[in-house]
Amino acid sequence: MAIPSAKNIFLPLSVVLLASMLVLSSISDKFFYKQAGFIALGILFVFLFRKFDWQGILGYRWFILGFYVLSVFFLVLVLFIGPDIRNVKSWLVLGPFSFQPAELAKISLILLYAEYFSRRHMSVARWKTIFISFVFFIVPAVLIAAQPALGSAAVIFGIWFGFLISSGLPRDKIFMALAVLIAAVFFMWNWGLKDFQKARVIHFFYPEKNVLGANYSVIQSKVAIGSAGLWGKGYGQGSQTQLGFLTEPTNDFVLASLIEEWGVAGGVAVIMAFWALLLGILKIGSAAVRNFEKFICLGTVIIFGMQFLMNGGTALGLIPVVGIPFPFLSYGGSSILTGFFLIAIISAIDKRRTG
Repeated sequence: MAIPSAKNIFLPLSVVLLASMLVLSSISDKFFYKQAGFIALGILFVFLFRKFDWQGILGYRWFILGFYVLSVFFLVLVLFIGPDIRNVKSWLVLGPFSFQPAELAKISLILLYAEYFSRRHMSVARWKTIFISFVFFIVPAVLIAAQPALGSAAVIFGIWFGFLISSGLPRDKIFMALAVLIAAVFFMWNWGLKDFQKARVIHFFYPEKNVLGANYSVIQSKVAIGSAGLWGKGYGQGSQTQLGFLTEPTNDFVLASLIEEWGVAGGVAVIMAFWALLLGILKIGSAAVRNFEKFICLGTVIIFGMQFLMNGGTALGLIPVVGIPFPFLSYGGSSILTGFFLIAIISAIDKRRTG
C-alpha cells in the first residue's frame, strides 16, 4: 500500500486552521487578522523548505548545536530582560518583535536529538549516551521552569523521554528516567513552584473550593462545553465566550470556545483532523530513508501530541491549568510559526522521498 504524501497532512491541517480562524473571528477581529498573518508566514516557510535543500543547513551537525546554544542563550536572556506578565517571564521582546524562547528550544531539541540519536541509536543503553542526552534536556528544562512555565518544561521532558523509548532504551533504564521525573516533581514542588502554581494544583483536587479564584477558569470551561450540545450554540452565540466568562478563550481554553459555538460534533471533527495530521506525520516518518528524518517526524508528533493532550486536558478539567496552546488551533505567533516550521521540514522530507 502506498504511503500518503505530504498532501495528506495538509488537508487535516487546513481543517484545524479553519476552525482556529472561525473561533478567533467570533471573538476579536484583531486576533483574527494577526493569526491570518502568522498562518501566511507559516505557509511561506513550507514553500521555501520545499524549494530549497534544507538538509544542506539543518543536516549539518555544528549548525544544529549552534541553534541549540542560541535557544539556551535566549532562555537565559528572557529571565533578565523579559517582561513580567502574570508572574511569568516567558516572552522576549526585541524591537517590534516578541516571541517565546521556549518554542525555539523545542525545535532545537528535536533537531539535536534527531541528529544525536540517529548516530547513537545502537548504543542508547550506554550510560554515557543517556547522560549526554539528559544534559541536553535538563539545561533548557531548568531555564524554562525558572520562568516559570512548567507546561513547556513538561513538553521538553516528553521530547527527551520519547526519544529514549523510541531508540530502544532497556526497561530498567526507562524506570530510571521515570525516577528522574519523580525527583524533579518533588524538587519543583518544594523549591520551584510559586504560590499561584501550587494553588492551581491543590484546587484541581478540590474543585468545589475557591470557585471564583483558581478554579474559576476551569469551571467556566466546563460550563461552556457542557451547555454546547451536539451542534453548539452557533457562530458568535457562545455565552461564556462572548460575555467574557471564559478566560483565555483564544489560547488555554480555545477548545471550550470551539465546542460551545460549534458543538460536540465540531469539537470531535477538529480533534479527528488533528489526529489524522499526527498519523500522516508518522507515516511520512516511517517512509523516510534516513534515521535523522525519522526522528524529526517522531519529535514533531511528541510535541504536537503532548500539547494537544495538555491543552485538551486543561479545558476538560482533567489536569491543572498549564498554559499550553493547542497546536494550530490556539492563537499565537510563536506557537503557530513553531508548528509550521516543523511541518515545513516534514513536507520537505516527504518531497525528498517522492521527488
